[in-house]
Amino acid sequence: MALLRLFPDNTKYRFMWFRTVSYPLSIVIAIVSFGLFFSVGLNYGIDFKGGSLIELKTQGPADLAAIRGELSALNLGDVQVQQFGDPDEVLIRIEQQDGGELSQQAAINNIRETFEGQVEFRRVEIVGPRVSGELARAGTIGVTVALICILFYVWFRFEWQFAVGAILTTLNDVIVTIGLFVVLQLDFTLSSIAAILTIIGYSLNDTVVVYDRIRENLRRYKKMPLAELLDLSINETLARTTMTSVTTLIALLALYTFGGEVIQSFTLAMIIGVVIGTYSSIFLAAPLLILFNLRGTGGGEEEDGAKDGKSPAKTA
Repeated sequence: MALLRLFPDNTKYRFMWFRTVSYPLSIVIAIVSFGLFFSVGLNYGIDFKGGSLIELKTQGPADLAAIRGELSALNLGDVQVQQFGDPDEVLIRIEQQDGGELSQQAAINNIRETFEGQVEFRRVEIVGPRVSGELARAGTIGVTVALICILFYVWFRFEWQFAVGAILTTLNDVIVTIGLFVVLQLDFTLSSIAAILTIIGYSLNDTVVVYDRIRENLRRYKKMPLAELLDLSINETLARTTMTSVTTLIALLALYTFGGEVIQSFTLAMIIGVVIGTYSSIFLAAPLLILFNLRGTGGGEEEDGAKDGKSPAKTA
């Protein structure tokens, strides 16, 4: 089993010392993400801005340049053509047409007539502006409700300091993930909302594991200075946290590499979220408890845990 561990069980890293770097770094990244969101904006997919999505299967490898040329002649506005999956599978995205759903359906009919007999139409989806607006509101409400539920759950299970720390940590993960969506200009669709909600759950799980060990150690080492106790708790859960993250990343990287372009945006968001969530669980969640004065930082020379023959990690 030792070969499967990235870190041994008896590490004594000084994570609380690194908070002098992690705090300002996280604040700067969050501010930059906010600025990019309002200045550059997300690359909204058809789910949110309306339009049509058509999936084609060609006879033999698809000639994307020829398909783009024929679509350009139809004057449909912004049209995206990309290959996904097998070489003979093509995904076409068409922007929302002026004139409402009737115009959108007319554009689809023009495409059908243009490629009639040449390709197989495997999927056609049309999202109108009213539906896209409802989807955007529903997605925002979903993320907000998830964060509120997390706040009350952690508050009920632990103390208010833990609840606020979990919310700030999870909110940081969401903000940074959205910022990377803006930087990379990934399509932001309903699957992206699903990825963010999954990231929230994953990050919260890691954070609660660390918080649970902190709570246990607060009862065991009642005289230990808080910074030392937090370092000890993180070191005790470090092997579990890193192994969970690495095994999850291995599965996600396999999906990203072999899963095809349709799920690449979702998978990439998950990869980014797992990395950010692991970082925040170690370098943000626990150090925030010092800011909230979870317990006085004074301590004696002996800890209650010494009675059990256990020696806590010594940190500065």
